[in-house]
Amino acid sequence: MELRIAGIEEESIVDGRGIRNTVFTQGCPHHCPGCHNPETHDFEGGRIIDTNEIFEDFKENPLLKGITFSGGEPFMQPEPLADLADKVHSIGKDVTCYTGFTYEELIAMNREDIMNLLDKVDYLIDGKFILEQKNLELRFRGSENQRFINMKETREKGYVITEE
Repeated sequence: MELRIAGIEEESIVDGRGIRNTVFTQGCPHHCPGCHNPETHDFEGGRIIDTNEIFEDFKENPLLKGITFSGGEPFMQPEPLADLADKVHSIGKDVTCYTGFTYEELIAMNREDIMNLLDKVDYLIDGKFILEQKNLELRFRGSENQRFINMKETREKGYVITEE
């Protein structure tokens, strides 16, 4: 499946647990003041890549614990990311996803494609970046309003959020 990306960081230690391959999706509706990746906002920017190509490169690195979807806004392209998440899970690796939406907003959208991706995410970092709440000491988050959600536990508890 085709995915529009801004770029890929092949080995990151700041985008989730362990060494991660981070895919920066292209296109974001949030335009948060102070955004770390403003070049990802334009929905027509970046480049198109096939999820198979991303996965083939991902598989080559035995050090990777998993893949991270960042942005841009990953939930603007849920279908190709769900496809990639399936591939990553097939080799026993995990999926972390950043989103400017809150978990509750994603659920309220009531869209099958968004729920499909959400069901394939192991760890979700949700919420817009808020410059006034910026905190460089937070693990895997940029502002204090954002949450690191263990989605497996959340699903086991009937979609009740448990924060880490």
